Amino acid sequence: MPPARVAHPGLKSPEYYVPGLAADDVARRYGISPADIAKLGSAENPHGASPKARAAIGDALERLHLYPSWTAEPLREKIAEVYGYEPSQVVCGAGETEIISLVIRAFCPPGGRIQMPGPCFPIYHLFAETEGRVPVLVFEATDRPSMALDVDAYLAAVDDDTRIVFVTNPHSPSGTWLSESDVRRIIEAAPRALVVLDEAYVHYSATPGYIHLAREYDNAVVLRTFSKAYGLAGLRVGFGVASRPIIDALLAVKPTWNMGGLQIAGGIAALDDDDHVARTVATIAESRHHVARRFGELDRFRMVPHSRSNFFLVEIVDPDTDSNAVFNGLLERGVIVKDGAVSWRGLEDRFLRCDVNLPEKMDHLVDALRDLD
Repeated sequence: MPPARVAHPGLKSPEYYVPGLAADDVARRYGISPADIAKLGSAENPHGASPKARAAIGDALERLHLYPSWTAEPLREKIAEVYGYEPSQVVCGAGETEIISLVIRAFCPPGGRIQMPGPCFPIYHLFAETEGRVPVLVFEATDRPSMALDVDAYLAAVDDDTRIVFVTNPHSPSGTWLSESDVRRIIEAAPRALVVLDEAYVHYSATPGYIHLAREYDNAVVLRTFSKAYGLAGLRVGFGVASRPIIDALLAVKPTWNMGGLQIAGGIAALDDDDHVARTVATIAESRHHVARRFGELDRFRMVPHSRSNFFLVEIVDPDTDSNAVFNGLLERGVIVKDGAVSWRGLEDRFLRCDVNLPEKMDHLVDALRDLD
């Protein structure tokens, strides 16, 4: 029998995304009640899904036998109405992650360079490699004590061969925030590239974000998700806005029916659920302040400041331990976080990423860290 074949070297030994662990699995492994687990590794909404989205999904069950619009046109129309675009300037996907894959396929040829901060959301480099593109992680652009992006260093890395430049705001895994002037500098410094402004966590930033920039620049696309503030992570809904030529290219490479009827109905209704978003954002802001105060009780761990997201980095300042040991010690105490050395290329073994959740979950995290030997 002939050997199995793959399309290109990037698929011979692929690296896979490492999601946050499931609470039920940790509960079984350590004999802990699921109710006593603090799941702080997936940036999920502590208040669950948008009630309006849930109701709309229930109503849409009667139409499961019908094919949806192949472009998710009703959702595109709603997004355009909310954010001041034309429907032709919107693309929808099964989560923001699908749109990232479409952007890479449409705007970077095989072998092309895709720039991203190091460390960054792993999907950027994982998709680049499996699509046969070259990810360029610019570690020199990250200030290690604050984990904020050094914009000057990032600009210096852009060259004529750069096809795509990723900017995440707030950044993952640090939660740090870029000013509008700095985002504009990046877009204007890369006129030959497509600048992808990923605003997955923007609701937690206490700003409306910079979604308007896609109207001003023909080399920019702004991405958002329904997984976080709207609580629809399990539904898989995301979108991007950009100029018509960019959207036309993305529509050409996307799967024909990549959005089901339930996704479309849930997304439309969620955009009207301002109360759910406001409640979620208020909870995260309160808990972020709460956990920052509690970290003052710890000597071996430092909460990296200035997160504008629903997560933050914890630096391990004790040289006698590392992120893997702390990660596993927290699991034994019913706390799920993310091990920086496993989840982010180049973050190494001195950091954990922890969600901001309800205050009692934050107390569970800090108490568990204090309890570690």
